[in-house]
Amino acid sequence: MALAALSAVAATAVFTAPATATSFDQGISVQPYAHISEDGTITLSGTYHCTVPSPMGARLQISAGVVQDGTRLGVGGGEAHCDGAEHEWQASGSLRLTQGIHPGPALAEAQLNEVHFSGLMPRSIETVAEDRQEIRVIGHQ
Repeated sequence: MALAALSAVAATAVFTAPATATSFDQGISVQPYAHISEDGTITLSGTYHCTVPSPMGARLQISAGVVQDGTRLGVGGGEAHCDGAEHEWQASGSLRLTQGIHPGPALAEAQLNEVHFSGLMPRSIETVAEDRQEIRVIGHQ
């Protein structure tokens, strides 16, 4: 009888994931180039796929950034639509206050973040997918 109870507890521990567990079927990529428009806006893009995040009030959001010559510019990518299919994402940011970014080689980063909320405020943020690669920043022509 004690063995049966122990087996039931062990089975529950193995097959029950925590309420905030993240599915591992998430992915994000960044394109090998970024564009600077005539008005001084830089745009990064790529693709992502994700499944529905945990049911405890979590949302999946995309964040992206570019690093060049010691200057880092983070740009928001918005909320992810998680249905298992691959989707395109695009994020833009102004270079008006961050003028160190220019045409040429740079490092781009993109993250898919699971944000857990407590009421209206974020309680925790966990990166569930990330891509980081050398890119080329292309100026307007």
